[in-house]
Amino acid sequence: AWALAGVPDSAFYQLNRIATRAGYKDYNHVSADLDLKVLHEDIRWDSLMVLIKQNKEKAEANYNWPLVRQLDTIYHDDQDMRVQIDGMENQYGRDSKEMQDFWKMMIEKDSINLIKVTRILDAHGWLGPDVVSEQGNTTLFLVIQHGDLAVQEKYLPMMREVVKNGKARGSSLALLEDRVALGQGKKQIYGSQIGRDDSTGVYYVQPLEDPDHVDQRRAEVGLGPLAEYVSIWGMTWDPKLYK
Repeated sequence: AWALAGVPDSAFYQLNRIATRAGYKDYNHVSADLDLKVLHEDIRWDSLMVLIKQNKEKAEANYNWPLVRQLDTIYHDDQDMRVQIDGMENQYGRDSKEMQDFWKMMIEKDSINLIKVTRILDAHGWLGPDVVSEQGNTTLFLVIQHGDLAVQEKYLPMMREVVKNGKARGSSLALLEDRVALGQGKKQIYGSQIGRDDSTGVYYVQPLEDPDHVDQRRAEVGLGPLAEYVSIWGMTWDPKLYK
């Protein structure tokens, strides 16, 4: 924002702050970010980039690169189709043949990804971002949460343990906890699982334990308020109305 506002001193102050204090390391992103292009001719840019590159090299020193690359491919297989869902549905209709073929293709990819990820987990355990990168670590969670209940139940204890050790996000664990709870016929804890009425198309929060204190539980695992989360689906959160 400071760069776009034409205030380079403040822009460099903030960039240097996240590079030195937070160890910011996404060299590829910051070097290609068009919002920062106005800073490239400044004498301070090169030294900033050197610092960020050093952070990147330090973070990647212990990477298992074959696994990083494999998980990168799995990540795109998992996510690329999911970002197309709304567009496909709007174009062809929710119950169309095109949509059914799309779901079938996604299920097939999910099953292949699940085989690959469970092999990694069974051989190496739940690897942290220091070994497989932040995205690779996230990919392990994404693929497991898209598996069936038996898979989720099998690897949930493993994920609980790595979250305790700081090798996975508590917010990701919360989503998996909610999916397993609903799959077992219980109420979810964090309100992460959203349903949709087949007849009306209206979205709703699936059965939730203790709605009055859900934001407190969400905050404890690094999730924002439920009202902000459900607004993505055009919903308004009112605990009294929900009850």
